[in-house]
Amino acid sequence: MPFPVDPQKYLLFLGVLAVLAWAPGPANLFSVANGAQRGRKAALMGMLGMNTGSLCWFAAAALGLGALVAAFPLVFKALTVLGALYVAWLGAKSLWSAWRDRSEAPHGHIKLGRSAFYDGLMVQITNPKALLFFTAVLPPFIDVRRPLLAQLSAFAAGVIAMDGVSMSAYGLGGAALSARMTEPRFRRGFSMFVGCILLLAAGLIASRA
Repeated sequence: MPFPVDPQKYLLFLGVLAVLAWAPGPANLFSVANGAQRGRKAALMGMLGMNTGSLCWFAAAALGLGALVAAFPLVFKALTVLGALYVAWLGAKSLWSAWRDRSEAPHGHIKLGRSAFYDGLMVQITNPKALLFFTAVLPPFIDVRRPLLAQLSAFAAGVIAMDGVSMSAYGLGGAALSARMTEPRFRRGFSMFVGCILLLAAGLIASRA
């Protein structure tokens, strides 16, 4: 049985996903706070809640992208370009942050509720990074000539696996990681690395438009 996604395109997707999954964002910053304040079990429950939110996003994408492919196949050409521009913007923003060497801590106050799973679910459902991922990053990797459901299943497996590892690592090592990210030198080097990788990924995405 052939793989539902072109192997080279899938490897590129995993590369972009790896950078986005490990870069500090609402989900990972919640994991840090959740793990530091509630402990290891809550860190894992929060991770499960956030991945459940990701599955909800994939279900919505399956419905919306299916209609979009049927009605406007050329839209994906434009989304490829927009996706490349968005990833390039993320890279430029990361490099600019490293250049400016902002002194504020990379996370703010996160109010936690009673349930780590529910909090994680709501963090991912309302995460603007998740919305941008499904509207700008994912569409360029969709092949309109292949079955959509099979492709989304393969992408979902990659997202759940990658996010599960990164969210768990942030949560279980939250206190130590949080301390390192407040060091200007470490934060600057991390931002430069992320920026360069994202710009490279944007170039690869644009080349496939």
